[in-house]
Parts: sequence; structure tokens; C-alpha cells
Amino acid sequence: MIDVDVIGSTEYDWRGPITPEGFLDGFDQIAKQIFALCRSEDEIAADIATEYGRILREPKVRVSIIDRSNRALARLDGAVRTAYRFRIQRPVRLNELIVHAGGITDGASGEIQIQRPKNLSCEGFDRGTDDTARPAVKVIKISDLLKGIEESNPTVLSGDIVTILEAYPIYMIGGVNRPGSVDSRSQVTLSRAIAMAGGLTKSANSSAISIYRRTDGKTKIISASLDQIDSGTAADPPLNAFDIVDVTERGRRPRRLPPDPDAAIRSTRSGPVQPPLKIID
Repeated sequence: MIDVDVIGSTEYDWRGPITPEGFLDGFDQIAKQIFALCRSEDEIAADIATEYGRILREPKVRVSIIDRSNRALARLDGAVRTAYRFRIQRPVRLNELIVHAGGITDGASGEIQIQRPKNLSCEGFDRGTDDTARPAVKVIKISDLLKGIEESNPTVLSGDIVTILEAYPIYMIGGVNRPGSVDSRSQVTLSRAIAMAGGLTKSANSSAISIYRRTDGKTKIISASLDQIDSGTAADPPLNAFDIVDVTERGRRPRRLPPDPDAAIRSTRSGPVQPPLKIID
């Protein structure tokens, strides 16, 4: 919201917003459109004074930005305690926003992705750039951020989308105490994944475990026995992201088709929720 004050006159004063294209919206006192987006108050005032000079004698114009609330919101989500949208009204760095979000969770993959859509902030603004162009993307290692490396703690701008990337899941179904997904952030073996899923249930058949692995559009089934792994007679197979580990339960017939991994955890999912808004001022 822009306020235009012509010193010594009220007839030519004006107050209003800017258009999506960046011009003063409804400023009809002069014929020329005044471009205001990402320009300083003095620059806008100089242009208005030049145009008013055609009808007024040496006009003195003062321009003030009185409301910035319509600026694009930044967003932080992914592997954080609480996702937030931020209205940024002062310079703020990445680590401060992470603190506002309650910190990074154990499910983080180790990387942070920052997407910067074109022309939603004034840094690098270019009137000739297509606003639908692909956003710039920067990837930061969490370890570098924790080490205090300056370039890993950039200033977050209005419109930025910051995602703490989550580790890809490994799905655990069947005879485990906590069916669902475990993360593949580090090398996870079968026995470790079972432990992460709360261990085996009383009805589990520990010698009949199937690992379903999708490769090149085809599903491969790997059979394993936790009893043989524990006794040292078989290797503890490493798991890949998106593997489905099915621990057979006694009395259940063998599967004829690969399982649906979402079936075990669908009840814990909820619909999309708009993150709460915080103002950084």
C-alpha cells in the first residue's frame, strides 16, 4: 500500500495498492503509469514529481510504503516439528526460521532445499522475466549449516519455499508391532528395520520374511529368515528406499501379489492442512 503526499496540497495526494504488474493501481492524476514494484520510495517520488511538474510548479512529493502485508509468504515444511508460513518483514536467515519451526526432526535426510520462484521478492527482480519460469533451487547440507558455514545459512526471502527433505521410507507390514514406515537415512539392514518397527509380534513367523523391491518396473521378491540372521548362518540384507518388508504371520497364506504399503499406515494419515502463519518483524 503506497501513500503519495504532495507537500502543500491535498488535491493531488493519493493512497492505494499496486497492480499485479507492479504499477500504482488507480493513480489517475497523471496520464503515465508509475511503476513501483521493487523500487525505493525516493525513486517512485521522483517519477511522480516529474509527471506532476507538467501541471504543477516545482512539486515536492513524498512517498511512503504504509503496508507490506500482501507480500508473498515464505514457507517452511518437511522434517520439522511444525511447518509454518512466514510473513517476512525484516531480513531473516534460514537457521532462525528452523528455530521458529521447533527444529529439525530425526526423519530428515540431511539436506535442505530452497526454491525461489521468479519475481516474488525484490532480490534479483527483473521486469523482463516471465513469472512462470522455473524457480531457482538451492540445496544445503544440514551438516554444513550446523558447522556454521555462512553460505549454508542464506537469507530467506518472501515467496521462498524451504523444505527440510525427509528420508525416503522403507515400509514395514505384517507381524511387526508398529506397522508403517521407517526412514532410510543411513544404511538400514533387515534386523535393524524390524527393531525400528518395534520388533516382532507374538504371531510373527521370524523365518518367513519377504522383501519386495521394485526395480526397472518389476518387483523382485527377496526371502529372508531372522532366525538365520541371528544365528549367523545368513547375512543381514541391507534394505533400499521404498522396499516393502512383509513379516509373515502364522496361519496366513502366502501373498500372491505385492502388498500395498499404504494399507498398513493409511489410518494414521490426515488430509492436507494449511500451516499456521508467523510474522517475522
